[in-house]
Amino acid sequence: MAASAIALVLLVVALGEIRGSVEDSAQPRILDSKRPITYFVADGSGRSGYHSSDQQLARWAIGAWQRSVGKNLQFKAATESSALVRIYWAASEEGEFGEMRPLVVGGRRGAAVFIQSDVELLGPDVARDARADELLRDSIVYLTCLHEFGHALGLEHTADFRDIMYFFGYGGDIVEYFGRYRAQLHSRNDIATVSGLSVADVQHIRALYARR
Repeated sequence: MAASAIALVLLVVALGEIRGSVEDSAQPRILDSKRPITYFVADGSGRSGYHSSDQQLARWAIGAWQRSVGKNLQFKAATESSALVRIYWAASEEGEFGEMRPLVVGGRRGAAVFIQSDVELLGPDVARDARADELLRDSIVYLTCLHEFGHALGLEHTADFRDIMYFFGYGGDIVEYFGRYRAQLHSRNDIATVSGLSVADVQHIRALYARR
């Protein structure tokens, strides 16, 4: 594994440990789906590495989770102050590539999701490849949105390399992980229909939001 990939593994492991210390003591993060789950995607203008089209990547990630569950899980765009799930773009100096923080909005469980869109932070090898291949760069940002939104919905990490909720603390080649998704794309618009979710991801989210 390249040195940059190893560095990213260490970063993800550290983030997982931080998140675990917060979430292990919290109640299950299942959101109230009897009403639409409102969301807000921030404008990241001025953030290092941010592209104006990144908001669309975040919305496509939300759409992928929506399609995976169907009518049992509905999302609706809302203002920042009223949204249950809020997606923000992290500053490069914050170091973490993705993070979910629990929120309570109007008495309902919610989450703030922070996405790092500056792929330069992933090390010189990944950064070089992403600069040369815009679809790889967008794949990385999209999959990060997909993963962190999964946490916002209540999904935990898995040990299966095929899953979007996979935790790199178990090992695995990060370059291969992102490249596997990138290989399925012919154009940027393909991201809207190529979900990146595994069979197990879909089973887990459906079980979590099955009507009772």
